[in-house]
Amino acid sequence: MKYVRFMNRANEIGYGFIQEEKIQVLDKNFLDPSSKPINTWLSLDEVTLLAPVQPSKVICVGLNYALHIKEMNHSLPEEPVIFMKPASCVIGPEEEIIYPKISQRVDYEAELAVVIGTTIKDVTEVEAAKGIFGFTCANDVTARDLQKKDGQWTRGKSFDTFCPIGPWIVTDIDPNDLDIQLLLNGVIMQSSNTRNFITPVSKLVSFISQVMTLVPGDVVLTGTPEGVGPMKPGDEVIVQIKTIGQLRNTLK
Repeated sequence: MKYVRFMNRANEIGYGFIQEEKIQVLDKNFLDPSSKPINTWLSLDEVTLLAPVQPSKVICVGLNYALHIKEMNHSLPEEPVIFMKPASCVIGPEEEIIYPKISQRVDYEAELAVVIGTTIKDVTEVEAAKGIFGFTCANDVTARDLQKKDGQWTRGKSFDTFCPIGPWIVTDIDPNDLDIQLLLNGVIMQSSNTRNFITPVSKLVSFISQVMTLVPGDVVLTGTPEGVGPMKPGDEVIVQIKTIGQLRNTLK
């Protein structure tokens, strides 16, 4: 199932799921277990797709592909490396990524995003898997020069617009065997498969839950494969993940 958050022509925000290329509208947020369909259908060209969720936090995993660790000259971590992006980073499909004036290098990072569906804390891997609502595409945009300058990742990862996600959330798929690519102006720059994760999804979510409570709508970024590189204003960047779709943004 593909779940969407959208704005209609009356500038009203709604929720629904896609069926036969149309949106079946729901009466409330799809993360609410009591949500149900109403007798309204919309075509995709009648709406603007928004970031599919508004997370309270975005938890990111660094260094989760061996070849990316090698290209960044890091050592294999003993445990998952986690950091956070503020919710103010989040934008949706087709929205513009803003190039910060204080940065001289902004990089793309294609990632699989996990959307949390229930409140979880201190859970096992099995419980973590049950707490996941679904999956979407993400771009962990990074001001690489500031990341290296600071020696830690907060500033370089946290600019407004630095977390595009979307275009929808897909449920009932295996997150640990998905082709993932990034296209820069139509050229493939990153290409891998999530089977190359060092730490698989349920283990990551369980690990994070030992640190903090995850609530419905929170997003976990699972790390980027090798091939990261710079973007410049005017570039179009696409994250595409098999069985999910394409997340398309431009850099302004």
